[in-house]
Amino acid sequence: MSPGGRRTGDSGTRSAVLAAAKRAFGEQGYGATSVRAVAREAGVDPSLVLHFFGSKDGLFEAALELPFDPSGLVPLLLAGGPVDQLGERVVRTFVGVWDAMPGQGPMLAMLRSAVSHADSADRLRALLLGVVFHPLARGAGAGDADADRRASLVASQVLGLAVARYVLHLEPLASSPADELVPLVAPTLQRYLTGDLEPPP
Repeated sequence: MSPGGRRTGDSGTRSAVLAAAKRAFGEQGYGATSVRAVAREAGVDPSLVLHFFGSKDGLFEAALELPFDPSGLVPLLLAGGPVDQLGERVVRTFVGVWDAMPGQGPMLAMLRSAVSHADSADRLRALLLGVVFHPLARGAGAGDADADRRASLVASQVLGLAVARYVLHLEPLASSPADELVPLVAPTLQRYLTGDLEPPP
């Protein structure tokens, strides 16, 4: 700590800011959380928070601790094999990422914050639809209007799986290994991405 009671700009300070940000975003949501309030709880100057993370958006993304770059995920999924196996790759990727998170802490904080705070829901929606699922649907061959519908359907399935498996702990879904889940969920995602969405006559 500095003589004025403020932390100095070391790795411990960055960790303290991140810990404060996780608590604030998880409890209050994105809109109600300010850089100044996070800095106050961490015992640092707000300018140091901006020095570490650049902006409130950067702080939010760092607090989520996503183990992948969302913008780089779509090219990897599209290049990973035939488009008719894309649903399988999506399920396997997301379950693998979530299962690898210790306690699924950042993901749970993100989901809970989105459920209770409209601004956090806006952030999650922008991340999933704008950065991941809409570009994924476009990459799978959908046009603009069709991609919107397909992306929202994929998001409903992926988020539903996340809530059932990690928030509600519905058994046997919660404890099923990925190799059992993938063949069950993938066909639905594949239909949402590339199949016929028109209702039967």
